[in-house]
Amino acid sequence: MILFCMLWGVQQVAIKFATPGISPVWQAALRSIGACVLVLGWTRLRGISLCERDGTLLPGLLAGLLFAGEFALLYSGLLFTTASRGVIFLYTAPFIVSLGAVLMLPGEHMRRIQWLGLALAFGGVLVLFGDSLFSRAGGTWVGDAMILLAAVLWASTTLTVKLSRLATAAPEKTLLYQLGISALVLPVLALALGERGVGTLTATVVASMLFQIVGVASLSYVGWFWLVRHYPATRLSAFSFLTPVMGVLAGVVLLDEPLNPGVVFALALVGGGIWLANRPPVATD
Repeated sequence: MILFCMLWGVQQVAIKFATPGISPVWQAALRSIGACVLVLGWTRLRGISLCERDGTLLPGLLAGLLFAGEFALLYSGLLFTTASRGVIFLYTAPFIVSLGAVLMLPGEHMRRIQWLGLALAFGGVLVLFGDSLFSRAGGTWVGDAMILLAAVLWASTTLTVKLSRLATAAPEKTLLYQLGISALVLPVLALALGERGVGTLTATVVASMLFQIVGVASLSYVGWFWLVRHYPATRLSAFSFLTPVMGVLAGVVLLDEPLNPGVVFALALVGGGIWLANRPPVATD
């Protein structure tokens, strides 16, 4: 889980590294296409059936469209804001999922400690938005807002899975709905936006794309499914606060991004909120 949190945190840095050679939505499209091929190969190797009629088609299509929107916004938003800020905004998604579950799932409720975690995360968002609104880099808030909307779409994808037949489907099938639909939608969106597509392919650009396709969208996702099958979800989710921490550190170390007090304070609030929200229940909660 520590390794996966590191991969997911560094993903924003890899997007930044690849952007000079490949425009953002095309980059997201190539990521989905490459990962779709690799995960299809994995399902064939494991003998996982994908073609049975199990009532997952419509929710699968919806999940795929939400997934495509999420990554179009994430990749485009990182043109305007830093990787450090982006990863903090993106990882507000678990709190949006918690709120959505309370509203939509019968019997679902949040404990007091989870509400406190939500409040801390919301405070972190306010700190970062305030920092960007009064920053000299006037367009930063645009990227922040795009990535926060990407977090909403990520949460919506998760809720779509929870509330539909996808919840009982093979995880690889659910992932392939998302990768497959986005592999079809994102190139069309990139053309509609008039993106330049693939430009100069330096060693850095190619390595960044391979990292995103193989390391993040294929190996880490399949590895996550394996962990979920073999370990309690509560133990795994307790590590999730590490991802924004890893992302901020990666932005500072690899991109020389500034680690100003606003970013540090927001990271502490969001990371602390995630940790509190994933604490196992105790009698006083």
